[in-house]
Amino acid sequence: MPEYKVTFKPLDKTVIANPDDYPYGTHGRPGSLLGIALANDIQIDYACGGVGVCCTCHVIVEEGMDNLSEADDEEYDSVDQAPGNTLNSRLACRAIVQGDVTVSIPHWNRNAVSEHG
Repeated sequence: MPEYKVTFKPLDKTVIANPDDYPYGTHGRPGSLLGIALANDIQIDYACGGVGVCCTCHVIVEEGMDNLSEADDEEYDSVDQAPGNTLNSRLACRAIVQGDVTVSIPHWNRNAVSEHG
C-alpha cells in the first residue's frame, strides 16, 4: 500500500502514515488524523476521548481535503461548534487519511502537556 505524508502546522512536522499500520492507537477512527498525530507525539486536545462528540480536536485542512474521508452530518454539526471554524475545518478524530494532507492545529487545540497519557 502507498504511504502518505501528513504535515501538522504550525509545528511543520511531517510524518509518514501507512494504511497497513492502521489503527495507530485507540483514539479516533482507525487511520484518523488524531491517531496519526498522537502516535507521532503530536499533541491535539480531544476532550471526548476521540469519539467525535466534541469539537476540541478541530483542525483546519490547508492542503489535501480530497485525501481525507468524507465528513458526515454528525461531524459537520460538531465542527459548527468549534471556535474559529472554516469551510476547511475537520475533526481530527473522524478524518481518515487517504493521501497526502497538510493540516493546521489551532493554538487552542495544541495540548502542550498530554493529559491522556
